[in-house]
Amino acid sequence: MSKSIYDLVVVGAGPYGLSVAAHAAAHGLRLRTFGRSMESWHAMPSGMFLKSEPWASHLSDPEGAYGLDAYAAARGVRAAHGVPLPVDFFAAYGDWFARQAVPALDERLIGSVVPAAEGFELLTEDGEALRARTVALAVGVLPFMEVPGPLRDLPRRYVTHSSHHGDLDRFAGRDVTVVGAGQAALETAALLVEGGAAAVRIVARADRLHWNTLPPALDRGLWPALRAPHTGLGCGWRNKLYADTPGVFRRLPAATRERIFDSALGPAGAWWLRERFAAVGDVRLGQRITGAVVTADDRLRVDVAGPEGTTVLETDHVVAATGFTPSLDRAGILSPALRGALRTVGAGGAPEVGGLFESSWPGLFLAGLLTAPSYGPSMRFVFGAEYTAGRLVRGVRRRLRAEARGGAVGRPRTG
Repeated sequence: MSKSIYDLVVVGAGPYGLSVAAHAAAHGLRLRTFGRSMESWHAMPSGMFLKSEPWASHLSDPEGAYGLDAYAAARGVRAAHGVPLPVDFFAAYGDWFARQAVPALDERLIGSVVPAAEGFELLTEDGEALRARTVALAVGVLPFMEVPGPLRDLPRRYVTHSSHHGDLDRFAGRDVTVVGAGQAALETAALLVEGGAAAVRIVARADRLHWNTLPPALDRGLWPALRAPHTGLGCGWRNKLYADTPGVFRRLPAATRERIFDSALGPAGAWWLRERFAAVGDVRLGQRITGAVVTADDRLRVDVAGPEGTTVLETDHVVAATGFTPSLDRAGILSPALRGALRTVGAGGAPEVGGLFESSWPGLFLAGLLTAPSYGPSMRFVFGAEYTAGRLVRGVRRRLRAEARGGAVGRPRTG
């Protein structure tokens, strides 16, 4: 076992993990950061665009020196309000941010996090053990992929999640059904048509598709700005509350937080996608998949229930663009004992996150989607990284100071 005990190990190298690591490095913490830089972003199909505005898509460093605007300017790219940027450009920006602000990113994955004396023991994918006084878990969204129940046990040859696809070329000439009504579903369907799929259809529980409108100009006069202020989550005062006051959200009654988490900023397509999506001719709304079996001719027979009863469709492949559920049960990187000891919030079983993003297990800090049921909708987007990173590192420093004064203050027993 490694004899070194680090102040902080950051697990994950997406927007949240890199931002936390940048703040920790700036404060001189003895730090290790593990993960493949911007892995889920690099895995998206070529041709996808960033839905958020460029000015709402910065990773966070303490001096604000490595924002998306700085990267774009250095490469002569226009990062302007109302101009969507390619996802692969954003992924490259995250890689650049890591090189500038995160010392010695280790691209190995962490296989397990286990409580230990003085903190935690972590094991890398190739078997190296290391010790840390605190851990920041920022594993992104991939562990929390949601697939409709009737499809979960089918092989990936027939059913995948939209996050599984770095490209969609293999579906040329095939019949593909996309489940969902959000940006991932609508953009995936459009790309499939553009890539030569023989047939593409949407199946969604929603009774109508929602589309974001063209964002108004940033400089549009006092009265329009007061009526519907710009925020990193879209225009409007409700969005402004979600964007600017996650700490207030955390203090709402649990039932209120759960209701808002389930309903706020629901599925919608980007304004710039609507014209392209018109090429998807088969859109089946108000319907849900109730069963699916593989047929003798190597296709899927899918039962779909709607207002007029159940129908059957046959397809070569189903892509579930059905989002992510931040359930603690899916955080398999944490040891069963650690998961079982954490307090949860809401029916979905997300871990409860207290002040400064510390979980109920002292020294275990959380960032990103897992914190959305506690801190609100902004934690589902890159935008939330700025609010999270500095505060989380402040919590780490406070934990380290408390333990330096009095030993393992507040640590549960590990044996």
